[in-house]
Amino acid sequence: MNTKNLVALSLLVGMGAVLHAVVPGFFLGMKPDMMLTMMFLGIILFPDRKSVLLLGLVTGLISGLTTTFPGGLLPNIIDKPVTAFAFFALFLALTKFSKSIVSAAVLTAVGTVISGVVFLTSAFLIVGLPGPFAALFAAVVLPAAAVNTVAMVILYPVAQSIASRTKLTQQPISQ
Repeated sequence: MNTKNLVALSLLVGMGAVLHAVVPGFFLGMKPDMMLTMMFLGIILFPDRKSVLLLGLVTGLISGLTTTFPGGLLPNIIDKPVTAFAFFALFLALTKFSKSIVSAAVLTAVGTVISGVVFLTSAFLIVGLPGPFAALFAAVVLPAAAVNTVAMVILYPVAQSIASRTKLTQQPISQ
């Protein structure tokens, strides 16, 4: 992993942290995790195990520190690396289609649902949930999946253009 990749990943994590901090909690202290979109974008742009591990750990820590969910630090630290590697595995499984906007959007929706399930399950086991699992899933995870998917549809072409113009990634990004 070179310095250019680390800088790009840190910029994505930083933008995700700002988005995560400014989006208000709206249902029992939970809010859509916009940091996931940036983590997924980082995985798409830099699909290697070191980058995925780094993104998962750093995103989990920063997300946990900025969460409005009571006791949400540990569930976030568990959730993000698990989600990062699940997303990475799905991304690798779909290598033929993984560079299109549609596949990035679908992977983002699926990744957000995986993240929500892992987060809610770990929060339930560690600190308890402020409401029923199904209600939290329906009121927070599903809308977050929709918001993250729309954000990816907007951000992916921009990131794709920047990455190809600056030769940021080692592999060509084509649609």
